[in-house]
Amino acid sequence: MLKRITVQNLRLGMYLHEICGSWLEHPFWRTAFLLEEQKDLRDIIACGIHEVWIDTDKGLDVEGGQAQEESDATVEATLARADAPHALEKVSIGQEMAKAVRICAKAKTAVSFMFREARMGHALDTADALPLVEQISDSVMRNPGAIISLARLKTKDDYTYMHSVAVCALMVALSRQLGLSPDETRQAGMAGLLHDIGKMDIPPTILNKPGRLTDKEFDIVKSHPKAGHHMLLAGKGVDSVSLDVCLHHHEKMDGSGYPDRLSAEGISLFARMGAVCDVYDAITSDRVYKEGWQPAEALRKMAEWQKGHFDEAIFQAFVKSVGIYPVGSLVRLESGRLGVVVDQSEKSLLYPKVRVFFSARRHSFLPPELIDLSWPGCDDKVSGREDPAKWGFKDLDKLWRETKD
Repeated sequence: MLKRITVQNLRLGMYLHEICGSWLEHPFWRTAFLLEEQKDLRDIIACGIHEVWIDTDKGLDVEGGQAQEESDATVEATLARADAPHALEKVSIGQEMAKAVRICAKAKTAVSFMFREARMGHALDTADALPLVEQISDSVMRNPGAIISLARLKTKDDYTYMHSVAVCALMVALSRQLGLSPDETRQAGMAGLLHDIGKMDIPPTILNKPGRLTDKEFDIVKSHPKAGHHMLLAGKGVDSVSLDVCLHHHEKMDGSGYPDRLSAEGISLFARMGAVCDVYDAITSDRVYKEGWQPAEALRKMAEWQKGHFDEAIFQAFVKSVGIYPVGSLVRLESGRLGVVVDQSEKSLLYPKVRVFFSARRHSFLPPELIDLSWPGCDDKVSGREDPAKWGFKDLDKLWRETKD
């Protein structure tokens, strides 16, 4: 049986099924193993992780904790609170897709050049990046699902560059959901683009290491906020928002983050936004050491361990900005059909637009069909998330990328 417990109740002999937190926050390259080493136990506690999942069928049990069914119900209730009419005006994702493809290609070239310049010690001028931020912002305004989902499909080699593009887009979408001014939205987008520039100070052998990091290597990785802050201070036209988000996007609401262990009101609005956007794109992206989670599953996990990590109001706004079932999510409908989410509906985040293509009951493919679950005549709805690997789906992204109106 799977059970969620606090790290204070974790003991040697327990089978660790999963750590409740982003893999950015701990040095383990695997999270499912029998806990036998005292050092591993100390490392988990030292990372600021609050809860873990244990498998009582494979290791020791403990009184208390939360069973999986109870935890799932709490998580679903948390996500459902974000549901609201998707009132922001936009074009269809099909109309925006071709433009978003061109912007992503241009952004990859521009950001990789800018970051390589930073690696060589050249001063950054944000005036060079402003047109790119404007183009990304314009795409988000037309339909956030297009560029956010495309930027998620980064390769392991261009992760750092496209992660910055994705976080820029996510910050703009979140700013719009929060009702920030155009100038604040522009600042948030620039901060997202520059937040990880300090990783240019980390040796690629460490940044791209496929196995477990040593304590020393993990400390080097955690130095990137201060390194980036130093780089930005030496640049031209870098505003206070970009400096703040760069330095503090790994801070947590309970004070267990880094580098300054800020907590609650000590963390600015923009840094709180950056924390959510950074983690979401990181855990939905494939890395050299771990495959990314599906978008809807990533939100479910973030909702599971958001307490103490994220600002709850910011997280709820973020879910509204990307959808309870973000574009690219594989979902099961009550009819037994499987489909991929291709866009959000304007009426409810619980009833997205889905391209169905597979019968789970017959285990056979169906002619692809686009369904808006919010239509008055539609009697189907999402019954849950699905893992593409479970079904052997390898080209899932093609189904939403080829969206046509």
